[in-house]
Amino acid sequence: MNRTGRGTGPGSEAATGRALAEELLDGCAAAVPSPGAGPDVWLAFAEQVRSRAHGGRRLPVPAPPALRLCHPRGWIREAALTEPDAPVELVAVLTTDWAAPVRERARALMEDTLRAHPEATLRVVTPLALRLGRRRRGDWILGRFEDALRRQAAAAKPWWHLPGPSTAPGGTTARVLAELLDCPDRQARQFAVRLALTGPGRADALECARRAAAEPDPATAALWADAALAAPGSEGDAVIDVLVGARIPAVRAAGVTALRRAGRAAEGALHLADSSGLVRACARWLVGQDGGDAHGHYRWLVSDPAGPSPYAVAGLAECGRGEDTDLLRGLVAHPDGPVRAAALAGLRRREAVVEDSVLLALLDDPAPSVAREASLGLLPAVRRLDPSYLAERLDVRGPLHVRRAAFRLLRARGGIHALRAAVALIDDWHPRTRTTARAAVYACQWHPAQFDGETDTAELASLLKRSAKLFDDYGLGLRRSRLGLKI
Repeated sequence: MNRTGRGTGPGSEAATGRALAEELLDGCAAAVPSPGAGPDVWLAFAEQVRSRAHGGRRLPVPAPPALRLCHPRGWIREAALTEPDAPVELVAVLTTDWAAPVRERARALMEDTLRAHPEATLRVVTPLALRLGRRRRGDWILGRFEDALRRQAAAAKPWWHLPGPSTAPGGTTARVLAELLDCPDRQARQFAVRLALTGPGRADALECARRAAAEPDPATAALWADAALAAPGSEGDAVIDVLVGARIPAVRAAGVTALRRAGRAAEGALHLADSSGLVRACARWLVGQDGGDAHGHYRWLVSDPAGPSPYAVAGLAECGRGEDTDLLRGLVAHPDGPVRAAALAGLRRREAVVEDSVLLALLDDPAPSVAREASLGLLPAVRRLDPSYLAERLDVRGPLHVRRAAFRLLRARGGIHALRAAVALIDDWHPRTRTTARAAVYACQWHPAQFDGETDTAELASLLKRSAKLFDDYGLGLRRSRLGLKI
């Protein structure tokens, strides 16, 4: 059990919170989320305790404070708030309680805690307060914490001047906002960024650019990038170089666009073959603004004897010129799989005709991206294809990407061929393929009229028997009755 509550995401944190609640209900007094647990751990913990107790689950005697704070009876929750060891996170949850006496006492206690320990409380509870702010009665705690953080920001140095954690007299710190900027919780980071950028002082362009480049969340990175380009000194080479080297495409695109303002439009050609379509579009605009020919540069990149980049092929297709169709067709036979896939995607984007026989042969391509693009290109012609040819590629012993491409086409064809394929894959070793196949089987109406004479009741009964484990007794009986079989 991960007692810190730091899983891979909200789903993992919620599972941790529910598991801790069950342990505490079973009498394990230590099974309480730690102060460093994520906000979703505490929310799931409180909800699980309350729902289980409300459903008749008996609490341990004596019940720990954490259980009483989540009890379904309001007077018990209110009484538990008077205990000195009440977790501040559960107090925060109760500030949105439906019972007015509980809610008011929790808010008064939270006010006292903020006055006594402002930095520690803000640091620990802010991510949770952001979740609670979306609740019906959550406006109080969200507004209270936002005001407190704004006061902290106004009293401290600008966030980009703050050094590493430095303890002030009395054991508190003056860098709560700066710490929230690096909080592992995405919502807390976004909240802190907005407060930091609207606080006193003027943002430091280079520091904003560095944070934009290092930020894994696209929305938060966009806030930093916009601030970097709006701050004094944003035309500096160091700021733009950091932005164009970022991992997130939107940040790179902002940096590429800013090259023109910095008098570096000639560098746009260096970004024409970026892995992101957004960045490529910005680079083409920049090259055009500088009087260059992005299309001609793409032709040159694709004709590179050393081998074209798949992103250069994609960029050439994005230019949308009919003269490039034959060049793209020639690249379908390129020895590099990603280049073949990019050429197929470019032809499909331009709605260029590619023979069915060519695309069918590419379903068996060793590169998964090529097989996927071939199947997407065949979707408009799915009624012309031989379903037996596709069904042969559903063998579980074959390559996964070939099986998935064939299944995509058979599902698009519909009718009995789609049902046969789905039943054949309900036990596939690949979880996503297996889930898709089972969903298709479950969604089938299992009525002979649905298949327009493509099959008979005997085959449908056989397919239903093979997939019977997917249904409960009622569902199986319903489908058997539709087929006219004995229940």
